[in-house]
Amino acid sequence: MTPTELSGALSAALAAAVADGTLQLPADAIPASVHVERPRQREHGDWATNVALQLAKKAGTTPRALAEDLAARLGEHAGIKSVDVAGPGFLNITLDAGAAGELARTVVEAGREYGRTDTLAGQVIDLEYISANPTGPLHIGHTRWAALGDAMARILRAAGADVTAEYYINDAGAQMDRFGASILARATGGEIPEGGYHGEYVKELADKVLERRPDLPDLPEDEAIAVAREEGYQLQLAEIREVLENFGVHFDVWFSERELHDSGAVERAVARLREQGHVFDSDGAVWLRTTDFTDDKDRVLIRANGEPTYFAADAAYYLSKKDRGFPGKIYLLGADHHGYINRLKAIAACAGDDPQRNIEVLIGQLVNVGGAKLSKRAGNIIELRDLVEWIGRDAVRYSLSRYPADTPLELQGEDMLKQTNDNPVFYVQYAHSRTCAVDRNAAERGVRLEDAFDPSLLNHESESALLGRLTEYPRIVAQAAELREPHRVARYLEALAGDYHSWYNDDAKLRANPYPDEAVTDAHRTRLWLNDAVRTVLANGLDLLGVSAPERM
Repeated sequence: MTPTELSGALSAALAAAVADGTLQLPADAIPASVHVERPRQREHGDWATNVALQLAKKAGTTPRALAEDLAARLGEHAGIKSVDVAGPGFLNITLDAGAAGELARTVVEAGREYGRTDTLAGQVIDLEYISANPTGPLHIGHTRWAALGDAMARILRAAGADVTAEYYINDAGAQMDRFGASILARATGGEIPEGGYHGEYVKELADKVLERRPDLPDLPEDEAIAVAREEGYQLQLAEIREVLENFGVHFDVWFSERELHDSGAVERAVARLREQGHVFDSDGAVWLRTTDFTDDKDRVLIRANGEPTYFAADAAYYLSKKDRGFPGKIYLLGADHHGYINRLKAIAACAGDDPQRNIEVLIGQLVNVGGAKLSKRAGNIIELRDLVEWIGRDAVRYSLSRYPADTPLELQGEDMLKQTNDNPVFYVQYAHSRTCAVDRNAAERGVRLEDAFDPSLLNHESESALLGRLTEYPRIVAQAAELREPHRVARYLEALAGDYHSWYNDDAKLRANPYPDEAVTDAHRTRLWLNDAVRTVLANGLDLLGVSAPERM
C-alpha cells in the first residue's frame, strides 16, 4: 500500500462516516487527499496522520472521538494491520507485511517513472540561471548555479511542470566594447584599456581572432575593435556552451540582450509601461515608478543622454518572457544581486503580473573550494572546467546540489575525491553499484524476478525501514520542486543509501542471493525485487541531480 492509496482510504473512511450520519461534516469539507507521514519513532507504526485534529471542530466533535471512529473503519481495510489512537487524536497506522512489501514491485515496474508526479502540472515556467557575461570563462560561482539550476529544472519537470531552461547572454553595453578593445590590444601588442580584460584567455582569443581575421591589425581602430569584439564574443560564448554541455547542463534557450536593443524591444517595453501609467519623465530622463511596488527608489529607464540603462533591458527581457507565454518566471541570481529582488518584482507588477505569483528571485551565496588553484588562463578565478577536470563532474555536481542555495559554502576538494563513506557522493553511488552487483550475482545463481514475489516475506525490521524510505521518494521530489530545493533529493538519497547498506550488511538470512551450496527460495527472489527497487530510486534520484549511477565502482 502506497501513501497515496492510504490517503485515499482515509478520505473514503471520512466520506463513509458522513454518509451514515456518524460525522456531521459538509461533503465538500472532506479533503480529497489526506496527508500522511512517517512517524519519527518506528514503534509508532508505518504512517501517521493528524486529520482528526484538523476536522473535529468543523464536525462538532472531539479529535479523539473522530480518530477512534476512523481507526475502527480503517482497521477493516485490507492491507492495514492495526490503527492506534495516540494523544489527543493522532492516528498511527501499521500496514501488514504484504501491503508494505508490495511497494517493491510497484517501484520496479514503474522504473524511471517512479517518483514523478503531477503536483505542478499546468505550471509553465521560465527558469533563468547562470547568465554570465560572455567576456571570460565560467568560474566557481557560476558552477554552483549550473549544478543547482539544472537540478532544479529536472526536479520541476519531474513534478509535472513545463520548464524552459534559459541563459540570458549579457552581450550588450560598454563591457563588450572593453572586451573587444582588450582582444585587439593583445592581438596587436597594444595596451589593454582601463577596465579591460586580462588573463591568458584573452591572448588565446586574440590568437584565434587573428586566425579568422588576419587583416585585423590593418583595420581602422573602431572597425578593428568591432571585429575583435564580435569574433571574440562568438568564440567565448562557444566555449561557455561547450563547458556547460560537458558539465551536463543544457539550455533550451540562449537569449541575447543585444537582440533586445537591436530589435527595438527596449523602446517598445518603455512605451508599453508608459501606457500602463508607470513611466514618468524627470530631469531629462525617463523613469519607472517602481516605488509604487515596494522598491526603495524609482529607476531610470532612459538616461538624459538618450541611452537606455541595464534596468530598461531587464524590463524588456521580463516582458519578453511574459509575451513568450511564461506565467512563471524564476531567476537564480548571485550573492551580489540582492538589490535586484525588489526591482524585478516591481517590473512584474508594472507589467500587470502578480509579483507574489508570477516571479521568483532566488539568491545564491558564495562558494569556496579549498585546495582549488586559480586558473592559469584567467589569472584570478577558479574555472569551472578546471574544477571538473580536478574533482570530476559527479562529485562537483552532487556536492553543490546537497546544500541550500542561500547557504555560504566551503568545500574541501580532497574530501570530494575520497572513495570512503564520509564522502556523500561516493556513499550514494556505491549503494547503487552494490545493487547492481547483487543483480549480477543473482543472475549467476539463477535468481530471477519473474519466478516469484511474495511481499509478506519482507518482514524484517531493516526491510520495513527500507520500504518506508522508498515510499517517501515521490513526496520528497514533489516537495523539492515546490520549495525549489534540490538539496532535499540529495539528503534523501543519502538516507536511502544508509538504509540499504544496513540491510545489505544485516543478518545473512536477508541475502538476495543464496550461498553456493544453498537452494534458491522465494525469499531470495522477493528480496531481489527489494534490491532492484532501491536501485531504481537511487538511479532516478541521482539523475535528477545530473549525477551518474555507476554499475561498478
